Amino acid sequence: MWKMLTIALALAGPAQAEYGMTLTPDWEFVADTVMGGVSTGTVTQQDVAGRPAVRLTGDVSTANDGGFIQMAADVGPPPNGARGIAFDVLGNGETYELRLRTTALTRPWQSFRAPFVAPSVWTEVRLDFSELEPHKTEAEFDPTELRRIGLVAVGRDFRADLAVANLRFIE
Repeated sequence: MWKMLTIALALAGPAQAEYGMTLTPDWEFVADTVMGGVSTGTVTQQDVAGRPAVRLTGDVSTANDGGFIQMAADVGPPPNGARGIAFDVLGNGETYELRLRTTALTRPWQSFRAPFVAPSVWTEVRLDFSELEPHKTEAEFDPTELRRIGLVAVGRDFRADLAVANLRFIE
């Protein structure tokens, strides 16, 4: 059974007008426990360094064939003309992954991915859809089929601490 916590966050800020559509997803916490792993964590809504944010924290463990925690949410396709996604992050200097899923993907391990670093000061991350790498799929990313977004701490033993604010599509 999936361990889930659903959280809604209204993301707003001055960049909203610059980028058009700001997303307000209902974030869920998902860990490798769905497949026998032992990673632990939480997703919370809180003020982080003076900004309202959603925060993913926890311990990623590769023991027992595990190795991830994530915050994920169902989303719809971006507006016509969107060329990517942007969000503000603050973290512990670790590398995380953006993972997008579309209706073309039928297996839970398939996604379109891009790594990013979460530094210790609020920083904007901008990822063009063309930067996404397909993972275990021959499908090409089609933004009109977007259905789920995930921000993932994955692949090695470490303490995750990732705050996200102002998630939006780039026009």
